[in-house]
Order: sequence, then C-alpha cells, then structure tokens
Amino acid sequence: MDALVDSPLGWLSVGITLLFGAIVLYVADRSLMGKVNVLLWSLLLTLLGLLCVATLGAGGGLGVFCVGSLVSSVFLGGRALLPVGDKAVLITGSDTGIGHALAKHLDNLGFVVFAGVLNKDGPGPEELRRTCSQRLSVLQLDITNATQVKEAYLKVSEKVQNTGLWGVVNNAGILGFPADGELLPMGMYRQCMEVNFFGAVEVSKTFLPLLRKCRGRLVNVCSMAGGIPLQRLAAYGASKAALSMFSGVMRQELSKWGIKVAAIHPSGFRTGILGTPELWDKQEKELMENLPADTRQDYGEDYLLGLKSNFPIMSALCDANLSPVLAAILHALLAKRPHGLYTPGKRSYLLLCIFCYFPLWFYDFFISKMPSSDSVPRALRTSEAENKNL
Repeated sequence: MDALVDSPLGWLSVGITLLFGAIVLYVADRSLMGKVNVLLWSLLLTLLGLLCVATLGAGGGLGVFCVGSLVSSVFLGGRALLPVGDKAVLITGSDTGIGHALAKHLDNLGFVVFAGVLNKDGPGPEELRRTCSQRLSVLQLDITNATQVKEAYLKVSEKVQNTGLWGVVNNAGILGFPADGELLPMGMYRQCMEVNFFGAVEVSKTFLPLLRKCRGRLVNVCSMAGGIPLQRLAAYGASKAALSMFSGVMRQELSKWGIKVAAIHPSGFRTGILGTPELWDKQEKELMENLPADTRQDYGEDYLLGLKSNFPIMSALCDANLSPVLAAILHALLAKRPHGLYTPGKRSYLLLCIFCYFPLWFYDFFISKMPSSDSVPRALRTSEAENKNL
C-alpha cells in the first residue's frame, strides 16, 4: 500500500473512485433499493481501485481502474430505468400480436395507454376494454388514413394536454404474401410501403409535437428482414429497411430536442402478421392473376401453388413467447440510456453476425439451406434434367 500513500497518482485514483461513486449514485434509480444496489457496486469498485493501486502500482492501477469505471458506468446507465409515473404512450396496431400484448403489458405497469387499432369493434380491442384499466383508451387508427391519424392526434392531445406524450410505438405492419420478388404484384410492394413505412412516418410526424413537450421516446418496430436479406420477403423487407433507415436518421436529428429514437429488429415471433388462411387464398389469387404468361410457365403451377406452404413453415419457426420483444420495447421507453437498436429473439444475432462478418457468398449459401428454400421452378428442373441426359 506504500504506492497509495506516497504517490500523488495513488491519491488521485482514490479521488476518482469516490467521485465516480458519487456521480453514479446521483444518477441512479430514485428508488431506495436502486440506490442501495448502486452504493454496493460503488464500494466494490472502490476496493477494486485500491487493490489495483496496491498490486500494479499507482500508474497501472489508475489505468485499470479508469477502464473498469467506464465500462461499469455504461452498464449501470443502460440498466437504470425511469419511473412509469403518469407517462402516456401511443401504440399502433394493437388489434393483435405484439401491439396487443404490449398494450396490456404497459397498462399493467401503470402507463396511460392509447391503443390504436384498425377495427375498434374487433375482438382484440374488445378484449383490451374488458381486461385493462380505465387508463387505457382504444383509438380507431388506420395509419394509412391521414384523417384518422389527425383525429387520433386531437383525442390524445385533449387527454394529455400540457403534459405531452411520452412515447409513440409504431408497431402496425403487414407481411404480405411470401413469394419470390419477381412474382409479387406491384400492389403488394405499394401496400407494404404504405403500411410499414409511410404509415409509420405519418404517425411519427403528426405526434412529434407531443413528444417534444416531454422529451419523450419514438420506438419503431422494424424487423430482422429489414436489416438482412431474406428470401421471399422482398416487399416486406424493403419496407422495413426503409423504416429502419428513417429511425436512424430521426435518432440523430431529434437528439437536439431530447427525444430518443429506437429501432426494434425482432427475429421470428408468432403474431397476427401472418394472417389467416382466407387472407392467404386472397393474396395467392391476386398474385396468380397478375403473373405474365411466360413467368407463370417458367415457374410452373406446382411451384406457384406451393408458395402458400411457406406460411405453416414460417409459423413453426416463430417463437410464441413475445416477452423478449416486450422487454426490449419497455427498455427503449424507460431506460435512461436506451439503445438505438434492439434485436430480440432467437437466431437474430446468428444471422446478423453471418451477414455482417462473413463473405456474402457464405451468407447466401446459409440462407439457401433453410426449409423454405428447397423448391425449384419448373424451367430450372427441366434444364437440370436435360443436362443430366447429355
């Protein structure tokens, strides 16, 4: 311990330790338990700092301790959550799936929830009215309808008045029909962009004045398909990629207003976005009616009719437990230092790492081995058969 007593750097390390502990304690969770946890962590860091100085010398000990303090500061800041209080949050697409579960979850935590729904008389909204508290309000909100977006804004403004709106969660979205990009009708591309991108932008722009009042949060539910290419999701993936880029730009631009923006990129979760067998039949009919004759001939009837089998495969690969997504959105809404990007769910990191850090040919090969990629168009089967006979 002589280095600690004799060296100015030793005393400097002790001073930095105490200062760091005081700062962390000041910005910690306001609850008593939160402050106790941070105080214990700070005392542990103090002992670590003294140990580093005693064993590594004043200079080395101070360096090691400063690095440890920086890492722990980021860690503690990321975990600290703000109190719910009377915070109000708007959620789009609350009829089913993630939006429906999130509305229930936030209501149970004490939020004032505005649940935007496509059909206010549907079973999902009715369940929200029956099971949730009086704080929750169901709003008719087709995000592709500018009039309904404006009406929702007026209703929310009237209720929150001068307190503003703490959060907007752009969750509403559609998947469309999973098929090769060449096969999808242009109407499917436009519909995905209209709902998944333009609708979210419309809602964001409309409600930003209310977010600005309380320096709130904008949370956009994107998709893993918007960050990495996945076969047969060209329309959906392109629209979610646009939303992801919009989120990144808004994160930078809105920071000067104190508004924090987060993009959620879930992997596969079992929600209402897959639709119903009746919707699949309708989308399949639309696809078949819009195909040029030569394209239909090249792909073959069996290939085209087999596209609908992607739905059960996708459903089987999806996780029914939505809690990772709900936890990510809650962190984005309440964390003192929310992340700009969240990737909840199984396999999300695996695919993202392969796409980012491996050669593209390896990623393409990996994707080609997935269950939904094993069917082959008629023209390619015929060509392969002819080559074998030569």
